[in-house]
Amino acid sequence: MQRRWMLSSLAAAALLVACGGNSNDDVIVGRGTLVDTPAVVTTLTAAQIDAQATSSGLEPLAGPAQCDVKVVSLNYRTPGALGEDSNASGVLLVPAGACASASAPLLAYARGTEVSKPRTLASATDPETFSLAAMFAAQGYAVVATDYLGFAKSSYPFHPYLHADSEASSVVDSIRAARFAAPGQGLALSGKVMVTGYSQGGHSSAATQRAIERDNKAEINLVGAAHLAAPVNLSGSFKLPNAIAGYQFFVPFIVTAWQKIYGNIYTSPTQVFKQPYAATIETLLPSPTLTYSTLITTGALPGGTPNQARDALFQSAFLTDVQTNPNNGLYQDAVKNDLTGFTPKARTLLCGGSGDPTVPPAVHQNVWKAALDAKGATNVTTVDVDPSIQAAFGPGGVAPTDPTTPAYATYYGSYHGGYEPPFCYAQARALFNTLR
Repeated sequence: MQRRWMLSSLAAAALLVACGGNSNDDVIVGRGTLVDTPAVVTTLTAAQIDAQATSSGLEPLAGPAQCDVKVVSLNYRTPGALGEDSNASGVLLVPAGACASASAPLLAYARGTEVSKPRTLASATDPETFSLAAMFAAQGYAVVATDYLGFAKSSYPFHPYLHADSEASSVVDSIRAARFAAPGQGLALSGKVMVTGYSQGGHSSAATQRAIERDNKAEINLVGAAHLAAPVNLSGSFKLPNAIAGYQFFVPFIVTAWQKIYGNIYTSPTQVFKQPYAATIETLLPSPTLTYSTLITTGALPGGTPNQARDALFQSAFLTDVQTNPNNGLYQDAVKNDLTGFTPKARTLLCGGSGDPTVPPAVHQNVWKAALDAKGATNVTTVDVDPSIQAAFGPGGVAPTDPTTPAYATYYGSYHGGYEPPFCYAQARALFNTLR
């Protein structure tokens, strides 16, 4: 990977060292430096956080807010998937009010899959940002979360979806950006760093932990990690006979992103995709105007059951080749981005729900844990939050089993994106509270 990073200024270099960085190892001076002056988007008071957490049902897991939270926008330098100069935006959540004078650990968070290009976590109304504020920042953690390459203020021409190396560089550089921004926000950082993420973010946080422990140990004091509903066994997921929930969003996003990075999946999109989707798929995701729902209602992507959507979107010969040919380009790219071969050094939690129809732990979390157990790793624990999800959302505390009923569609349609995240956030915070 070509490294074309220049000294932005002597002051920036000095600040990197002062905030806990170093000038050797694999630190590239300029990465993580701020493109824009950080701006306070809003300040959420502890009372506001408590009221919203109560109304949303999050309060039993979040607990009473101990701090106000400043929501601060970030825009920072980070390399593209091929090492190009680029940038990403994001948010820094600063514990304020009663917590303003305390030294805070820094939690780097990686968000789940998004299809809307304009979305930023530096928002007063974003539900994922609020969850991070209530669960972590209002409890005294400084939180930095990236929007990733290709979203919001990023100038990068596409999003390298589920590309482990660029996900990791985006998150590592968000840590650096948070350190640059901290003095101007009156934020004292303790020096301890944790990483976590949900869904795509779980893949990103695992890739980030690998990168830090391999390349950045002297710069970043990583004390713990929690990878939540993390799709870490991508090659294994392509062997599944049935499509996962959300297949029509996630799989074309993977295919088109990896084609841009590796160039080995197809020579024409019609080799992979059926019409009319082949004509527009390469520039569809992320979309400047469409959302998950409008991608379907406008016909940009097919609806129906996961298998129906898969069969409407993809050429059957391509699907067969992915499942049966170990030399298939998509399968080979998946192997490159698998994370089940990585052995964490810091205390690590893997969290998921066994009823998850999008990232089944049996395919991802359990496969990774089995590989770690075979190596004798003792610092990685797993948790299944499905019993809690069933108790809270299953009719009578039991997951519905009849796929023809509205209850089944509601339950499994909400499981991965709605029910599961807060329970895994709570498990992550329980770990981090022992390490902070």
